[in-house]
Amino acid sequence: MAVKIIITEDGSHSLFDDELNETYHSTKGALGESLHVFIQEGLDFYLKAFNPVKVNVLEIGLGTGLNAFLTAKFAEQSRINISFTSLEPFPIKKEIYEALNYHQSKKENKLFYKIHESEWEKECMLSDHFTFLKTTFKLEHFNTSNLYNIIYFDAFAPSKQAEVWSVENLRKSYGLLGENGILITYCAQGQFKRNLLEVGFEVETLQGAMGKKEMVRGKKSKF
Repeated sequence: MAVKIIITEDGSHSLFDDELNETYHSTKGALGESLHVFIQEGLDFYLKAFNPVKVNVLEIGLGTGLNAFLTAKFAEQSRINISFTSLEPFPIKKEIYEALNYHQSKKENKLFYKIHESEWEKECMLSDHFTFLKTTFKLEHFNTSNLYNIIYFDAFAPSKQAEVWSVENLRKSYGLLGENGILITYCAQGQFKRNLLEVGFEVETLQGAMGKKEMVRGKKSKF
């Protein structure tokens, strides 16, 4: 997988994958997209709706580490305990993540590097309120006894990685969520929404990020 750093319109970095001819984030703004989709409409929504003591997050696609980094920052700022598991079969190289511009201070820099340099397949305490586990397993091969409150579904688009968005994987995602768990994603493709409904999700279409018309939040209404 050949990737190169690009600058999105809000000034934050993303990556462009030559093989897939696809960017890791919206070209309108990587940081803005992640904040809107996964933090605002995912994590913050869940906390306000259910007021949990602890949140378990599963991410499909660690990528640049931006979502994990923003979630770790949120955990420390809000003092909410978050356990974060990320699936990434194709980790980016050190020279790539070291050049990304998401961190604004030495403290943030240290936290961001911990995400990329922590040991694979091992749960690590990266800060007082953020526990992190990353694995190279694909979703279809990922097995766990854990149940999650939120799934960040941040794989490449269905047009690029159709197998990741399969009905089977969405059914598995439904089973990985606890009661009132949510799946949050930038994607609002019609077939994807129909597949979510098919496996049991309640589907809510929301305002998209950075000028995009729509995004989707699926809720597990039955347990």
